[in-house]
Amino acid sequence: MSISRFANLPDAQGFFGRFGGQFIPPELKQVMDEIDAAYEEIRLREDFQQELAELFTDYVGRPSPIFHARRLSEKLGGAQIHLKREDLNHTGAHKINHCLGEALLAKFMGKTKVIAETGAGQHGVALATACALVGIPCEIHMGQVDIEKEHPNVTKMKILGCKLVAVTRGTATLKDAVDSAFEEYLKDPQNFLYAIGSVVGPHPFPKMVRDFQSIIGREARQQFLERHGRLPDHVTACVGGGSNAIGMFTAFLDDDSVHLVGVEPAGEGLDTQRHSATLTLGKPGEIHGMACYVLEDEQGNPMPVHSIASGLDYPGVGPQHSYLKEQGRVDYETATDDECLDAFLTLSRVEGIIPALESAHAVAWAIRIAATLPKDQHILINLSGRGDKDADYVADKLGL
Repeated sequence: MSISRFANLPDAQGFFGRFGGQFIPPELKQVMDEIDAAYEEIRLREDFQQELAELFTDYVGRPSPIFHARRLSEKLGGAQIHLKREDLNHTGAHKINHCLGEALLAKFMGKTKVIAETGAGQHGVALATACALVGIPCEIHMGQVDIEKEHPNVTKMKILGCKLVAVTRGTATLKDAVDSAFEEYLKDPQNFLYAIGSVVGPHPFPKMVRDFQSIIGREARQQFLERHGRLPDHVTACVGGGSNAIGMFTAFLDDDSVHLVGVEPAGEGLDTQRHSATLTLGKPGEIHGMACYVLEDEQGNPMPVHSIASGLDYPGVGPQHSYLKEQGRVDYETATDDECLDAFLTLSRVEGIIPALESAHAVAWAIRIAATLPKDQHILINLSGRGDKDADYVADKLGL
């Protein structure tokens, strides 16, 4: 595979093939171009890179380790399973990686407030944390349904000093939180920064968030080579918007031998309307300022979606994932709510690691496939977050 196939993406207009871009009003395009210019300037500055590297090491606790799940591998009797432990990061997930970058960018640009949406609350907690660190006011919009599911993260956001806005419109979940946050941002885009929580939205956000998250894959590739003298056979991560997955996949895109698998939420079944399998059942469209695969209803509006994992119930997906699907470089599979719950409990009880429900989708795929593979094959899972936020919800749901 030629490196040129994936290098230099997106193009200057923010497109990954036919996906991405800026489908926004002209006045907002100017603001987005200013953010892009500021990002391109700051990312090349040695002082910025040094400050971010120091924060990753001393504040986040990077590099996150890779753990060989030996007991789980033995239980399944097939391929060896390894976990990239993003759950051990400060704030408990991969989200802190791009939130620090976005908060430093907001500081560099002299912004007076940072606004964001959150689903499971991990992006909200991470951004509130980063804004507290750099001293910028933070406002987080969160669907009422998710507020009730993810109470521990709601409490953390309030402790960290952010303004939390409960969104009750529509399905009161992630898509509605995005709409609400974007409306607030449009009140003063010159002085506010909308810190998008995934590799979605208008250019330059899919590029920026990917770049900040790519540390996951760079670390993992080096760590695996050093420990095993080879690359993993399969690398997998859950996909909602897709930030943790693209962060992991980017370092492996030009390694033909590595099978890349994104795992979407099949929810209550692909034959129902209760899923969030955008790449599996959606079609090319536009949402939130970008072209990507979208789940739409018969009227062409974004479809109400469902996942047991609040961070994955989004009817769109990152434009680079849409491109990688059509290029055939990444396979996109699904896991149901029930498979996710089973993986959540299995990893907890076999390895003593409680995963986020989002991450448990990738664990579910690995559990499903491992037994069909020989023991000398290796599966590397991006364990994107820990399950503290989900523990009470799961316990209530399962009667534990």
